[in-house]
Amino acid sequence: MTRTGPRLAEITPANLDAALGIRVHPGQEHAVAPVVKSLAEAYVHPGVAWPRLIVDGDRPVGFLMAFLDIDWYEDGSVLRSGLWRLNIAAGEQGKGYGRFAVESVAEELRRRGTKQFHVTWHPGPDGPEGFYLGLGFRPNGEVSGGQTVGVLGLD
Repeated sequence: MTRTGPRLAEITPANLDAALGIRVHPGQEHAVAPVVKSLAEAYVHPGVAWPRLIVDGDRPVGFLMAFLDIDWYEDGSVLRSGLWRLNIAAGEQGKGYGRFAVESVAEELRRRGTKQFHVTWHPGPDGPEGFYLGLGFRPNGEVSGGQTVGVLGLD
């Protein structure tokens, strides 16, 4: 029996090609790195990167990668956790998979005892700011790599 509804799956040899096949709308490619770059970053950041394929039934619909206790300023002063990447396949957008992904990461962070959920987004009218604000994230006044930093309290 096939499980229906969205779920997260670890990236394995069996689903690697499905993960690599996730493509966002062409107009969004400037705002989010492709899955292949995320998986390369996960490889060089073991224990920090948490990559997952988003699957609905047997259909891959997206990819996310969380970061866990990353050294935010690279000096040991601040550790943060949050959403590093979110890629929802072009034909699967608007179906609730993005919300599911963010809620799944929030659940994992709570399970790990994290009190704040961080995310960054490209500013501008074609970026995901409205999506993240609608989920309760609020800009904290910081910019990281030209992106707005948002925070959601988890307690």
